[in-house]
Amino acid sequence: MKIVAGIFGFFVLLVSCQNSTESVEDKAARIHDQVFTVDTHCDTPMMLFREGYDPGKKNEMGKVDFVRMKEGGMDAMFFAVFTGQGLRTDEANARVKAKANEIIDSIYAAVKRYPDLATVCTSPEDGYKAEKEGKRAIYLGMENGYPIGRDISLVKNYYERGIRYVTLCHTSNNDICDSSTDRKGSEYNGLSEFGDSVVKEMNRLGMIVDVSHISDSSFYDVIRLTRAPVIASHSCARALCDNPRNMNDDMLRMLAENGGVIQMCILSDYVKTPEPYPARDSAFAELRKKFENFDEMTDDEKQQVRQEWSDLRKKYPRKLATVSDVVDHIDHIVEVAGIDHVGIGTDFDGGGGVEGCNDVSEMGNITLELVKRGYTENEIEKIWGGNFMRVFREVREKSQKSS
Repeated sequence: MKIVAGIFGFFVLLVSCQNSTESVEDKAARIHDQVFTVDTHCDTPMMLFREGYDPGKKNEMGKVDFVRMKEGGMDAMFFAVFTGQGLRTDEANARVKAKANEIIDSIYAAVKRYPDLATVCTSPEDGYKAEKEGKRAIYLGMENGYPIGRDISLVKNYYERGIRYVTLCHTSNNDICDSSTDRKGSEYNGLSEFGDSVVKEMNRLGMIVDVSHISDSSFYDVIRLTRAPVIASHSCARALCDNPRNMNDDMLRMLAENGGVIQMCILSDYVKTPEPYPARDSAFAELRKKFENFDEMTDDEKQQVRQEWSDLRKKYPRKLATVSDVVDHIDHIVEVAGIDHVGIGTDFDGGGGVEGCNDVSEMGNITLELVKRGYTENEIEKIWGGNFMRVFREVREKSQKSS
């Protein structure tokens, strides 16, 4: 026994010596490769409708594809079924329902074309299985509950189609709740009566409630009502960037009490207050007016607006926040809410991207910054996926107990 113990002690000492000589960069790369990484929000499905984009190849356009996911050590991503808010009529609701189903179909079709590279997942277990098989795990979330309209049965319909979270609204109020950014202000002072039933139905089904984009009063209504942990799929800390899309410290503490998680967004304007740029601001303000009825446009009109947006970004390049700025937010959230309540939700292909992490292939730079700041491997594992996957499991377990 003494000989065995001696050999074991020598082995531990050898490993310790090897780790002590490991560079910060090597340590970060090793950790990033070992942990299960999850990005809870990207708008890449919009790219599936762009001519020339192929998710199974390394693209010049967009921020995400299966090849760059592998390069960036990204194991799992939630592809957003996004629809911009339009009219709230029966006819418009029917159109947006059809559009949401078209987007869902496009995701399944894209993944099916590359079965060796990626697979659609619907449970936490699916994601870990995909990782072991060397595939990218693609989950589906719905950004904006607009396609639900006023039909509660559609919540179950979308769940059965693979949707695992719903962002209750987007930039404008809808039939579910008030938005944080609707220029007309509050409509319900939180959740609508129908919104109450949507949250309850999501709890019953085991679908995650996403509080990104919703107003503060809507957030507090959700926290009061929900029986399961919630997420903010792509939001930041308002204390560091005073944007209504971000969460204040009281909300962060309430989210932690709920057992939920805020997934740190890396859209630059939410990470760091932009420096004044009047020419750019006015040009984009004019263009945003065209987006107000985006879902009512023809495909050609939509493509024209997208091209104008791209042209303006080239004409008026902005100074981006940095990976260091991103981790400042993570530091703050950990201080206020705790290490168990923060994750990553980039918003790639929906505006996300900072200097040093401007597409999915550069995700390891966030891990490098975390290592430089002294985060342990266990803490980094929680941030990169552990916290979210815990919520994912708990939401399902709460549903099963209530059924």
